Amino acid sequence: MISRKITVIGSINMDLVTSTNQIPKVGETVLGHSFHTIPGGKGANQAVAAARLGADVTMIGAVGDDSFGEMLVDHLTNQGISTENIMKVKDTSTGIASITLSDGDNSIIVVSGANNHITPAVIGKNADKILNSDLVLLQLEIPLESVIRAVEIAKKHGILTIVNPAPFQRLPKELVEMVDYLTPNEHEQALLFASIDGTEQELEELKEKCIVTKGSQGVMIYKNGCELEIPSIKVEAVDTTGAGDSFNGGLAVALCEGSEIEEACRFANIVGAISVTKLGAQSGMPTKQEVKEFLQLHKME
Repeated sequence: MISRKITVIGSINMDLVTSTNQIPKVGETVLGHSFHTIPGGKGANQAVAAARLGADVTMIGAVGDDSFGEMLVDHLTNQGISTENIMKVKDTSTGIASITLSDGDNSIIVVSGANNHITPAVIGKNADKILNSDLVLLQLEIPLESVIRAVEIAKKHGILTIVNPAPFQRLPKELVEMVDYLTPNEHEQALLFASIDGTEQELEELKEKCIVTKGSQGVMIYKNGCELEIPSIKVEAVDTTGAGDSFNGGLAVALCEGSEIEEACRFANIVGAISVTKLGAQSGMPTKQEVKEFLQLHKME
């Protein structure tokens, strides 16, 4: 049986989503027409994506000592994710994203809260979970030095790592050299290459690590110095929220199952495509059975 132990280290947020006909100006009050609390955070989203595809997922993260924290941990547990390594931080709020939606536009305020307490020391205390993984998946909604420490531990023991460099920030050379795969979108890729001060050879090596997501245009990877386009799956999009997180979860699962990078990207493309046909980020993420049915329906097997 193929081992698929994935450790996701990252953010756990509650998304507070208000829909309105008009985003208020400074000092202005407007009426909204709906409000929802939705589990989110890039770390939690990617953990749910991988778990729904059948992976054995452990989440390392932090929540506050508030009702949102309890709700989010219970939610992740119900998704089949191991939550024993999620710490509750006293006198701290759970991370939130306050999102206002209006006519397809949005404005977002993120308060990291407990996510900022995932320090390198916390990563060190959870090293046993990292060492018991086949793959470690990270993003940049926790302190960057903690991402570096996690990749360092994994690299030392030959454990595969994926870093989704979002939201983008400049990555130190040491992290870029250690990580196995980076999954930027096109905008993040441009910022990444502009921020790296390396030789031509080093930049070529960086390209080989990049899996560049391009939305409806698919994915681009670099193989033997050449660009290789992997087309997207055409679907009727309902909600693109969480598509990138679905892709990353699918990619992690496929790589754990032994897929070569091209095959893994094709599988992740399908996972991302299915996710946009449903409302919500985590609620739209497909199970392994749904992927199988999609493949049969589209005669892709």
